[in-house]
Amino acid sequence: MVDTLIIGAGTAGSVLAARLSEDPGHTVHVVEAGSHRRSTADFPPELTYSSALPTDAGAPWLWRYPVALTPEIPGQIVRGRGTGGSGSVNGCYFVRAAPRDFAAWSREVGTRTWDFEEVLPYLRSLENDEDYGDHAGHGRSGPVPVRRITRPSRLAEEFAATCLDLGFGEVPDWNAMPGGPDTGVGPVPCTIGPADSSGRHRRIGPAHSYLLPALPRPNLVVRGDTLVIRLRFEGTRVAGADCISGGKLETIHADRVVLCAGAVESAALLLRSGIGPADELAELGIPVVAAAPVGQWATDHPEIGIEYRHPAPAGGVVPLEYVLEFDDIEIRPYTVAFAPDVHRMGVTLMRPTSAGRLRLTSPDPFVPPMIEQGYLATAADRSRLRAAVGLAGKILEVMSAQWSGEGAISDHWLYERLGSSQHLAGTCRMGRSDDPRAVVDERCRVHGVDGLSVVDLSVVPIPLSRGPQATVVLLAERATSDLR
Repeated sequence: MVDTLIIGAGTAGSVLAARLSEDPGHTVHVVEAGSHRRSTADFPPELTYSSALPTDAGAPWLWRYPVALTPEIPGQIVRGRGTGGSGSVNGCYFVRAAPRDFAAWSREVGTRTWDFEEVLPYLRSLENDEDYGDHAGHGRSGPVPVRRITRPSRLAEEFAATCLDLGFGEVPDWNAMPGGPDTGVGPVPCTIGPADSSGRHRRIGPAHSYLLPALPRPNLVVRGDTLVIRLRFEGTRVAGADCISGGKLETIHADRVVLCAGAVESAALLLRSGIGPADELAELGIPVVAAAPVGQWATDHPEIGIEYRHPAPAGGVVPLEYVLEFDDIEIRPYTVAFAPDVHRMGVTLMRPTSAGRLRLTSPDPFVPPMIEQGYLATAADRSRLRAAVGLAGKILEVMSAQWSGEGAISDHWLYERLGSSQHLAGTCRMGRSDDPRAVVDERCRVHGVDGLSVVDLSVVPIPLSRGPQATVVLLAERATSDLR
């Protein structure tokens, strides 16, 4: 019997494992379906440096899921697999959610628990901001290193200069108090180390900043290549989990279980274990432990990918060095090459009004769930993206870039270039017990089940207007105080 069993060694799992094991009398076991990397040297070269976006087909450090972007358009989303999770394969982007996001979050859960003023102490304590750590609202002694690119690529420089010429303001710090402006162009705060002798920067994900330093603790055990297939219960109290490890089935008994497997796997595990919509579980022959709207609401950031040609070479310190934000749109001039001699600009809707869902098609843990993104289902979302693409086109024209967007931007044009920002959230939505969409309460505890929590992006009850990595670290830091 262990005190806390954490399922998933990604961003949230790394933070929780490190924080909970600070108490030497509290035993913490972490199980991870992918490889367990015990030191920085164990990370593959592709995951070592910050300039890469290591999402190549067939990579062993990725989960891949088929999705329906719209009912007619298939797609795919990827997630990090192995120690560090998606924090080991993302773009190192570390921007705080906006105060208006936290205000909306608090309204959804009916308490002030998630107001910006309430979470700011956690945001400060988790960061070591190399540029603004001595300024109000920032931290200097936390485990997460935050830097902005001081020598951006030519492409990022031209993009930023063009945005300024078009009248957008300069934003030196997106994480500034009281949470950064809503509009402007500026460098992306990144979780990277200092440049080495070759000028390259190392990726410093949650595994590096939290989990690896904690591994020598005798009360912390981390196991890789261990797939959890279902949770165990005694009545309505969680009692552990059934796992497959080395081809053998085993049960880990625990006083408390925390799911940190991400918006896909945490939801799928709850459903396979009998926590979900009763009618859907019955159709699959899964006994119901607790009826809950798992997977009934999900959100993501739809992204239009504009391919263009520009004489600036591909490559940068990170895949995204600068961004333009205005209201609910983020425009991203990627530095990585998605095709030879072709650049890509992402035009992203950060607060969509459309929503999706996730459901099981089989109780078999090796069959991926069905994910319906529901992108662009509302006229408002399509209208906002058409206007945003028009602005992106103006930026490209000023940059003397060649792109294929001449003329009016139609819905069909959008659908042809529709993709995902890979930010699926909300499948185990946070909310009040009387909220028909809520799976967990404001402290991440599953409604109707004792001893079971979900701490990852699946609980976020609103579309975030910034990328999610900083918010997931915050979630785990905030949950630690409730789980101790």
